[in-house]
Amino acid sequence: MSSSSESAATAVSRAEYCVVACAEAWRGDGEVLASPMGPIPSFGARLAKRTFSPDLLLTDGEAMLVGLDGTAEGWLPYRRHLTMVTGGRRHVMMGASQIDRFGNQNISCVGDWERPSRQLLGVRGAPVNTLNNPVSYWVPRHSPRVFVERVDMVSGVGYDRAEAAGVTRFHRLPRVVSDLGVFDFTGPGHSMRLVSRHPGVSVEQVRAATGFELAGADGEVPYTREPTARELSLIREVIDPGGLREREVRG
Repeated sequence: MSSSSESAATAVSRAEYCVVACAEAWRGDGEVLASPMGPIPSFGARLAKRTFSPDLLLTDGEAMLVGLDGTAEGWLPYRRHLTMVTGGRRHVMMGASQIDRFGNQNISCVGDWERPSRQLLGVRGAPVNTLNNPVSYWVPRHSPRVFVERVDMVSGVGYDRAEAAGVTRFHRLPRVVSDLGVFDFTGPGHSMRLVSRHPGVSVEQVRAATGFELAGADGEVPYTREPTARELSLIREVIDPGGLREREVRG
């Protein structure tokens, strides 16, 4: 194989950077239930458990705790699941139809809630999730329509509203991962900060795709870390050999 062919074979795709960035959300969590929503967050959770977070618990999404090969290892009835949620023993990675600078998330409707222009999933369990256990977010299409100045309806509770309501004891939003970069809420007043950009993405591109001013976007911003050779092998050969990740994120 020529050197150019070897380079093409090992080149890391944008989707693979996103898998690694999602996996990092569970680093150091210990024995908690990982609840990823969507293919790339699911691949990230499995990668984390296979590498730097071996104590993570994985579920089939129904009533079973499962091993790395999907084999049932324990029973997780709904009442027990709720106990884990309210006890802070779960770290969810949800989607967001809209998210603002303080992490308020909307998955319910677009437009005035009395007469919305578009009906979405509904509030569902987002308030309980955000007030009782860590919640991160995954956004596969970063745009000003998603990263908005003010969400049309609050489903997941952000830092400003949690503080105003006096419910900050168990409220924590560790990370937002999009197809452009990685973000946290360590900016002024717990506002969103640009932590890293994926290779091939400029800071200007991130700023243009965001409907509010990002902290940390006015200086040098590092690239999202490269996957190790082992991580890349696990993603391509074990976790997602069918390449579903490339359908969710292109580039």
